[in-house]
Amino acid sequence: MRKTIAFATIILSGCILVQAQEKTKVKDTVYTDHRQTEVYSPVPKIVTPGNTFSNAPSDAIVLFDGKNLDEWVLTNDTQKPADWILSDGILTVNKKSGNIQTKKSFTNYQLHLEYRIPENITGSDQARGNSGLFLASTGKGDGGYELQILDNYNNSTYVNGQAGSIYKQAIPLANACKKPGEWQTYDVIWTAPVFNPDGSLQSPAVASVFHNGVLVQNHFILKGETRYVGLPFYKAHGACPIKLQAHGDKSEPLSFRNIWIREL
Repeated sequence: MRKTIAFATIILSGCILVQAQEKTKVKDTVYTDHRQTEVYSPVPKIVTPGNTFSNAPSDAIVLFDGKNLDEWVLTNDTQKPADWILSDGILTVNKKSGNIQTKKSFTNYQLHLEYRIPENITGSDQARGNSGLFLASTGKGDGGYELQILDNYNNSTYVNGQAGSIYKQAIPLANACKKPGEWQTYDVIWTAPVFNPDGSLQSPAVASVFHNGVLVQNHFILKGETRYVGLPFYKAHGACPIKLQAHGDKSEPLSFRNIWIREL
């Protein structure tokens, strides 16, 4: 008898538990009309693409279109205009004057830039067409987050420092370099780091990069700012300019054209 009562108690308890679960169970939505899954607002803004891949779309800020350097200043003295060499719509690095950066500061963006390594380039390793696109410049000199520019068409170097790398952090997924003398492109999606009021990191920076149309960085999460010596780390900052590097190597200086940005 006791066994029978115990068994009945177990069954009853199980029934009560099932009933309780059924009462709290959220029923799946039954879709009977295609309009139940259609969204009509907000309507995306209209952006007119450029006539070619190089041309800026209608909502872009043009940073350099071959006409002037009005959007740029010297990094080491932001009160002075950039004085790199402008000729025939092409901007060539002036190594004597140092890095240049945008007058405006940015957080999240899409960026397009074209560069050309001189056809007569000399040197090897890191001393061959070296420059850098700093996705956010955090101070004088080389402070910030660097996407490496270098001639690696037929030039070996450490792989986390070759073209397409987030310098000293991320090896590119492919070597997509063209021959010296040919124009090359970078297309970047940049998500800036976010910091808490006390200066601690809330969310890290993220970069996706296409080099000559080839994906070389796929949503890479940065470990901090670029460091030539030592490991990267973060220090709190807000919106930042974008910087181009005048590297101190002795090889022939490279050139730029068609630089534009879309704030996201």
